[in-house]
Amino acid sequence: MTINSKLSTFAGLPIVAWDADETPADPTAVAWRLEVEEFDADESEIGLAFEALLKRTGEGGPVALVVGEWGEAYERTFPIDLLVRNATRLGRLRALFAAELTFEQCEISWIKQDDITPLLEAFPALETLWVRGADGLALRPLRHEGLRELVLQSGGLPAEVVRAVGASDFPNLQRLELWLGVDNYGGDARADDLAPILAGRALPALTSLGFRNAEIADEVAAALAAAPIVARLAELDLSMGALSEAGGEALLAGQPLTHLKSLNLSHHFLSEELAQRVVDELPGVLVDVSDRQQEEEWGRYTAVSE
Repeated sequence: MTINSKLSTFAGLPIVAWDADETPADPTAVAWRLEVEEFDADESEIGLAFEALLKRTGEGGPVALVVGEWGEAYERTFPIDLLVRNATRLGRLRALFAAELTFEQCEISWIKQDDITPLLEAFPALETLWVRGADGLALRPLRHEGLRELVLQSGGLPAEVVRAVGASDFPNLQRLELWLGVDNYGGDARADDLAPILAGRALPALTSLGFRNAEIADEVAAALAAAPIVARLAELDLSMGALSEAGGEALLAGQPLTHLKSLNLSHHFLSEELAQRVVDELPGVLVDVSDRQQEEEWGRYTAVSE
């Protein structure tokens, strides 16, 4: 699987390009996509597009911003500084997608990221943050009272970033989604690195948890079997990973999951019999066991890596 299409909505709003022919009657009723046309665009072009966007959105800037290609994303880091130094001009910003690139623009594991801590510090009212790519990605533990949704998409999420999420204080975070990825692309987190998240002490409002695209899906499933946070979740997502019989059995043998509204295991390596058992033993839960994979001679694989 590759990421081959762009979103049409973000944060519940339709996405409109910064250079669209018509400006929406209400610029705050849409999410704005900011990007340059050419993958090798000059460094200054994203800044010029940003200024043009602010003229269209008016004082306070966009409510939701989706940043795509900024030029040589495989070599130049995501332009965090552009947003941080203009934070006072972006007073309305509540939702941000940092690096919504398709594989044709830049493979997910090639996208250059940076320390996203200054971004969160500069926007205390930010409610939704999605980040794609983890090459160079960093996070320092912090407290952020505004954040409701954090999604980190990667082919390999560094263990240091995972630990920083667990060490942060996000008292109002309702949804957390981490694409753990594979070790070959920097995804070196193990189940022990997830322990602070699974304990849930710094995430008292969390109801939706996803450890997706995980090479270590079986380890994650075993850790979830007794994790305190599971009892207060409504949604649990282990999709896109390398979940096998061992992981499936661990989920069924662990704490009850009947309180969940949904359990997503799609793209898995369970036998047909075990997949059906999961569905049968959770009759009130919306269980997704679609996209069953066949293990290759060299092993199991995640949906997204490079």
